[in-house]
Amino acid sequence: MASGVTTAGRARITARTMRTDRWWLLPAVTVGVLLAFIAYSTWRAFEGAHYVAGPYLSPFYSPCLASSCLPESSHFGEPVGSWWPLSPALLVLVFPLGFRMTCYYYRKAYYRSFWASPPACAVAEPHRSYSGESRFPLVFQNAHRWFFYAGLVFNVILTYDAVIAFRDGDGEWGHMGLGTLVLLVNATLLWLYSLSCHSCRHTVGGRINAFSKHPLRYRAWTLVSRLNGNHARYAWLSLIWVGLTDLYIRLLATGTFADPRFF
Repeated sequence: MASGVTTAGRARITARTMRTDRWWLLPAVTVGVLLAFIAYSTWRAFEGAHYVAGPYLSPFYSPCLASSCLPESSHFGEPVGSWWPLSPALLVLVFPLGFRMTCYYYRKAYYRSFWASPPACAVAEPHRSYSGESRFPLVFQNAHRWFFYAGLVFNVILTYDAVIAFRDGDGEWGHMGLGTLVLLVNATLLWLYSLSCHSCRHTVGGRINAFSKHPLRYRAWTLVSRLNGNHARYAWLSLIWVGLTDLYIRLLATGTFADPRFF
């Protein structure tokens, strides 16, 4: 047996990895971005203020359903839920955050970055055992498909918010400001993120034995598969943009600057 070999064909390697590149950089950036978003969204959720400016409603507070909602934020009629004493954002964020937390891509991202399981390809993880997602708390990852359906409902609502952003403060249509464009981009990115989801791909094309018998579903599955190739990109762009959208509306609501108008 050759020197340095403990078993046939297996070398004795004590180093955690033999990679010489900065493999730790991507997990570190992932931790930084996710922690920043979690901190900001948590602060905004409990702030309970500065979430509506003219026709613009923050995606963190849409739909605004609690009785504490401002009248101008009630795009779906009078607020309900007088029993809810906390910020109305806490009624909303649980669904989109649940969708992202159980997302297949985000699982890989935070498993690698926060749990180092594993932190990068060809880098050993520090854990000695792995029970998969069959035990508490990871068993709740199986709820991803239900959060996906709920996310589609919120996408429709946020698209509606973007459409009514073409109104001015007096309720007249045909006006557009920078905030309107911000909301349109936000809705578009959220749709791209949702439609490129692995659950969406399975919902559209799953449980079919022969695509030739389902040409419409095959075309839909082909389109979703193309989007799926950019799922990670849409995941990050939509996450960052929804935070920037809320920040932009907050700055308008606090009077930091006025919304530029196009027409």
